[in-house]
Amino acid sequence: MSAAQNYTAGKITGIIANLVIVEVDGPVSQNEICFIQSESVKLMAEVIKVNDNKAYVQVFESTRGLKPGTLVEFTGAMLEVTLGPGLLSRNYDGLQHNLNTMEGLFLKKGDYTRALDEDCIWPFKPVVKAGDVVQAGDFLGETIENQVRHRIMVPFKFEDRYTVKMVAEEGEYEAGNTIAVLTDRKNNEFDITMIQKWPVKLAVRSYREKPRPFKLLETKIRTIDTLNPIVEGGTGFIPGPFGSGKTVLQHAISKQADADVVIIAACGERANEVVEIFAEFPKLDDPRTGRKLMERTIIIANTSNMPVASREASVYTAMTIGEYYRSMGLKVLLLADSTSRWAQALREMSNRMEELPGPDGFPVDLPAIISNFYSRAGYVYLNNGETGSITFIGTVSPAGGNLKEPVTESTKKAARCFYALSQQRADSKRYPAIDPIESYSKYIEYPELQEYLAKHVSEDWVGKVMQVRNILIRGKEAAEQINILGDDGVPMDYHQILWKAEVIDFVILQQDAFDEIDRSTPMERQHYMLDKVLEVYHTDFSFESFEEVNPFFKRIINSFRQMNYAVFRSDDFNRHEKELHNIIEERKTA
Repeated sequence: MSAAQNYTAGKITGIIANLVIVEVDGPVSQNEICFIQSESVKLMAEVIKVNDNKAYVQVFESTRGLKPGTLVEFTGAMLEVTLGPGLLSRNYDGLQHNLNTMEGLFLKKGDYTRALDEDCIWPFKPVVKAGDVVQAGDFLGETIENQVRHRIMVPFKFEDRYTVKMVAEEGEYEAGNTIAVLTDRKNNEFDITMIQKWPVKLAVRSYREKPRPFKLLETKIRTIDTLNPIVEGGTGFIPGPFGSGKTVLQHAISKQADADVVIIAACGERANEVVEIFAEFPKLDDPRTGRKLMERTIIIANTSNMPVASREASVYTAMTIGEYYRSMGLKVLLLADSTSRWAQALREMSNRMEELPGPDGFPVDLPAIISNFYSRAGYVYLNNGETGSITFIGTVSPAGGNLKEPVTESTKKAARCFYALSQQRADSKRYPAIDPIESYSKYIEYPELQEYLAKHVSEDWVGKVMQVRNILIRGKEAAEQINILGDDGVPMDYHQILWKAEVIDFVILQQDAFDEIDRSTPMERQHYMLDKVLEVYHTDFSFESFEEVNPFFKRIINSFRQMNYAVFRSDDFNRHEKELHNIIEERKTA
């Protein structure tokens, strides 16, 4: 592309790491893509600030070798992703370059791979006919992508109503073939293929706005579903120090949550966690389909030779792909690890542009940036009345586990669920290490979710949850008193309060992610076990001395845990439940 083709051109006047200052000869816009000529290749960059005739662009690769005066060509297009059948099971970098087709250990400079194979053949089934009137987002047909029904839609950039002039018959077609022809009011014709492009930093909103229902998103993780539930289309985040179990928790949520498509945005660490994702996800079994979880998963990861400041592209690419599948009427689960690194990328570029710094050097508008991104998740109604959703859960890696640092505090303002991982719980092997007292879900305060829980779980479910939280707080207070005054320095009631809270902790909050049964607990079973635990709490027991309390409640906990490891209502489950009943009767006050 060149200026002769009516595209703006420019020349480099300054280079600060991967921030390049370009003097332009025409108009450019925020987030516009440009290419910088570097030796025999072109480097992709994005405009992040425009000031008079100077454009500040961030280059997505190393700028080594660039010099002032180097030619820059602007495309007139924004940073965008390619969408269509063939996305599932793929591993992409933050710019949607297919990592499965890359050559060598690192992407070569200026070597951009194709996101989709346009020559791949897909079975197509039309759902409209010639003469139908359609608009952006309407379904033209569908194909099957790894057992997922993939809808072929009218491109979202179409702003008017169109008439279907032709639609392909049911059969097999290449993704790049024309499968429909649309005409506008002026009889202009538009060829539609199975592939379209969306800008990544503009939320697509061609759906109808209606009051949203609040439906519980079952993760089958007890400490989340019971104490701090998240809803379908909701938002949450998981802050925690290194080694507190963020990755295992993400694996568990992605495997067991009620979602059609899972998207992992590995926008943070480029070792450890990302390596685990690439190594473990292809091996994970999908309990929903009996196949491999990777078949309905997409992984977006930064490559080692992408600059730190390019990490923000990963989260936007992942969210845009999620919006695409949501527009098909699917339930999408998007997990980002770790958004702290994304925030650090924003800080790095802000500092290089010499903007006014906020707390800890982060941009002043960091809370707004995070809030705008989280707002793209949600539950939507499509034009045909179907619904789709994106449930977004991000992780935050605060330095030293400090939950008061700016990224955690800014995310708290945007996310409705806060799952704080505790180093103390992790050190004592109490997994998931979600702190039951520090964590919260604002959704449980909403009347709509309370009505849903009353109808689908139990009429007094929210009251029971609040009671459990109070028990845990009282248990923590009793533990602190015993620790200060000693076992024999407090009344007997303190020991019972402590151990009744411990029963809740061991039976409800802790869960074995590696046990085939305990790792996944449906709501029916969570309801039953919570009732059994509260029954123990409300039972008065008689003890001669505090030394009898510890072993007695350990027996109760052991029986409960054996129930957790047994198939619900099986003979083993019933046998352990009977043992539990007998233990309780031994010390029960008449």
